[in-house]
Amino acid sequence: MAADLKAIQEALREEGLDGWLFFDHHERDPLAYRTLKFRPQGTMSRRWYYFLPAQGEPAGLVHRIEPHVIDALPGEKRIYSGWAAQFDGLRALVGGARRVAMQYSPNCAVPYVSMVDGGTIDLIRGLGVEVGSSANLIQLFEARWSAEQLEMHLEAGRRVDAVRAAAFARVGEMLRAGSEVREYDIKVFVREGFEKAGLETDHGPIVAVNAHASDPHYEPEAASSAEIRRGDALLIDLWAKLKQPGAVYYDITWTGYCGAAAPAEIENVFTVVAGARDRAVERVKQARESGTELRGFEVDDAARGRIMANGFGEYFVHRTGHSIGEDVHGTGANMDNLETHDERKVIAGTCFSIEPGIYLPEFGIRSEVNVYVEEKGARVTGEIQKEPIKLSV
Repeated sequence: MAADLKAIQEALREEGLDGWLFFDHHERDPLAYRTLKFRPQGTMSRRWYYFLPAQGEPAGLVHRIEPHVIDALPGEKRIYSGWAAQFDGLRALVGGARRVAMQYSPNCAVPYVSMVDGGTIDLIRGLGVEVGSSANLIQLFEARWSAEQLEMHLEAGRRVDAVRAAAFARVGEMLRAGSEVREYDIKVFVREGFEKAGLETDHGPIVAVNAHASDPHYEPEAASSAEIRRGDALLIDLWAKLKQPGAVYYDITWTGYCGAAAPAEIENVFTVVAGARDRAVERVKQARESGTELRGFEVDDAARGRIMANGFGEYFVHRTGHSIGEDVHGTGANMDNLETHDERKVIAGTCFSIEPGIYLPEFGIRSEVNVYVEEKGARVTGEIQKEPIKLSV
């Protein structure tokens, strides 16, 4: 399917941009190909440029020894060879544009979009052209899901939820049998479950007990993983997608306790985390139902405010959520006012995680759901954990 260039031009006008300048070298910018919906022809060893103006016809600039790399895109293709010709060709390509979008983010505030190197930004600015961020445009034309992708996400969710339930059950069975079970054993169990269910993932999962669960990105290895014992807090974070073209991820975190009744401290921390999760979800739902504009940082504020009000603010050390797409960390708005101040709008057709956590020295608790944004609402796409899982051992 070809990119809808007319829709992109309309969005450029709404953003007050004169055009969108795409650039790549050695396939460094996957966003360019996904947004323009094409694959380059032949070898990719030289720089190419493609300018889509807010008004008028697009055009490209390609190297003489690789003149066909963007032939799949409409518009005239101009050729350069030497560096001076490249500079002159770029000047002609952007014409009288004063401000153009590129895969650039001021201060690298949105690193998922910062694909264009600083030297190329300098080159375009040297033409007297202001470079703006394409972050909002990327979200519109790359981060929104099709109806088919939503269905693949929901199916992946059903399968991942089943693997997650089986993983906790496996821990309980091993403990009741008096058998040794380690974090790494459950990691392998989950990966085997994914394979049987027709799922794939880039890495993970996280299986962590006690202090390991206080490391948000801990991942057990065979030689160093801890044994899971009675009386342990247990966190499992797992993400996967269907083994199908265009499939998108489902990403969740659940926590439990290896015993019939969790200590009061674990119950209390879980209650605070779940309350922060639910407040963030409700903030999204209310905004969508009322037609109120909502930005990523405001969702983070909703969750973080709840945790801070309960005295755990210093132990919530990451953003509330991240965009989800064909990569588990997608290119849409993040729910973030900690690591960055994400001012991108929360828009229909996108999905993101809501995953507040409290990470104490002795244990960590995180509860993660995925939220899909609809035209007039929003919904959690899978099961929602209401209390810590109790493994009767």
